[in-house]
Amino acid sequence: MSTLQAPAMHVTPERLMQMAWGFAPSLAIEAGVRLGIFDALEDGRKTLDGIASATRCSPRGLSPVLNLLAGFGFLEKSDEQSYGLTPESAAFLVSTKPGFQGGLFRHMSRQLMPNWLELTEVVRSGQPAESVNKEPDGTSFFEQFVEDIFPMSYPSACVLANGLGISKIDETVSVLDLAAGSGVWGIALAQASPKVRVRAVDWQGVLPVTRRVTERFGLTERFTFVPGDLLEADFGTGHQVAVLGHILHSEGEERGRSLVKKTFEALAPGGTIAIAEFLVNEDRSGPLNGLIFAVNMLVNTTAGNAYSFAEIRAWLQEAGFVNVRQLDAPGPSPLILADCRPA
Repeated sequence: MSTLQAPAMHVTPERLMQMAWGFAPSLAIEAGVRLGIFDALEDGRKTLDGIASATRCSPRGLSPVLNLLAGFGFLEKSDEQSYGLTPESAAFLVSTKPGFQGGLFRHMSRQLMPNWLELTEVVRSGQPAESVNKEPDGTSFFEQFVEDIFPMSYPSACVLANGLGISKIDETVSVLDLAAGSGVWGIALAQASPKVRVRAVDWQGVLPVTRRVTERFGLTERFTFVPGDLLEADFGTGHQVAVLGHILHSEGEERGRSLVKKTFEALAPGGTIAIAEFLVNEDRSGPLNGLIFAVNMLVNTTAGNAYSFAEIRAWLQEAGFVNVRQLDAPGPSPLILADCRPA
């Protein structure tokens, strides 16, 4: 007797072939940002020759890259062979726009990808290709990196300021900005109220970047700059707000727990900690951005990882925080907030 069987699925290698060239989107966008292709189209559509003139690039070099960017949906190509921005590239890849995200791509080929090229050996040894979370080795990396990723965190920082009701507080608000980098979190909070004073802590070599960016925003006089490793630097005490903006992932669990505890001790009763991270779910099956970032920590740090909300919540509760919660923000993941008990 014969039995009916479901038809076999037709499996093709197409997705694998796309993955084999998975570096192409990042490098094409990097070229577009570095060469000013997106900026050249801000004032309207241009032909190949028009873009070549505006960017001082060869038409032969531009043509396949423009077509690839159009294929990825970052440019729009017309039947008349002219190119224009899409809503996505107009919002996020033009350097003069407030939502500019192209700064990250400036670092793909020269800073981020080289360590990924060693992934096979990193997996074998469990050790990073080059550790960027140690001050002597990592300072030059972050000096170049933090200012370019300012736009990634600024919208979330503004949401945090609003969520904490900073503008409605009458008394002075002391903010502790840990691993301050570009100063983006402290800057957004300081913009929300003239009552805000920020204690920015970072490595000695990174703080000049923090100072330069705060000067650009006219906020330097409301900042105090404190150099040092996070577990050794003087955090001060009595802060109403402390921000750990994308730092726990590079610290690893042991240092991360210690940092959360030290931050708790620096806050005033009733103070709030805010944590920005690339979160993964509890069984580490997603989201994809978090899983990719966990591998990024593997190739770049000695103990870093991506963590779940539940893991970070446990660290916070262990340190003495209460009311652990999430705040929706336009970042890679929601912000995590928790409070010290009022006196």
